[in-house]
Amino acid sequence: MLNWNPFEYDGLVYDLSHLHPQVVRYTQPAKGGMPERYYDVQVIYSLHCFTCSYKPEERLVDDALAYSDSRETRRFDFHRYECSKHLPSIVRALPTSVCQHTKHGTFFTVKLLNPKTAIEENYEIYFRASRSGSKPPMVNLFVQSAYIRDTAHRQNQPSRKKVNFFVILHNTLVQKTLKPAPQ
Repeated sequence: MLNWNPFEYDGLVYDLSHLHPQVVRYTQPAKGGMPERYYDVQVIYSLHCFTCSYKPEERLVDDALAYSDSRETRRFDFHRYECSKHLPSIVRALPTSVCQHTKHGTFFTVKLLNPKTAIEENYEIYFRASRSGSKPPMVNLFVQSAYIRDTAHRQNQPSRKKVNFFVILHNTLVQKTLKPAPQ
């Protein structure tokens, strides 16, 4: 699993250890004669949680903002980084969040208070779930991206269809496909 190296810029160090892989245990309460269930989930965060794509003119201005993994290089995004500090607690609270399908996976939104403006913003976290090859099997939850839904992200809003987080976990473990949102 990938541990993110700290990012250094202009004499400051931005710690990314909050986005290191972690195992979270979710407990589904007993209901309707069904016993309590436990799900161990390996949470992995993408660099899209704290970076954004380069605009063509930006690479020429400040290449020191480059951050890479084994597949791509993107621009470190200070606002996404600050928001990413909330991701571990948001991920732990997924069972009480509204999860929704997209045609490519699932996502959910969380309202966060912007400390600079005191305005609530839609912070969207996109993730995929897959079954691990471990014994006993676990669920891998890959957080693909997380960002504030702003004017730069208005064009590709996905269709939304609610799905319970425990349904995602159960279906992933038993290898049952979730129906995607209608297009």
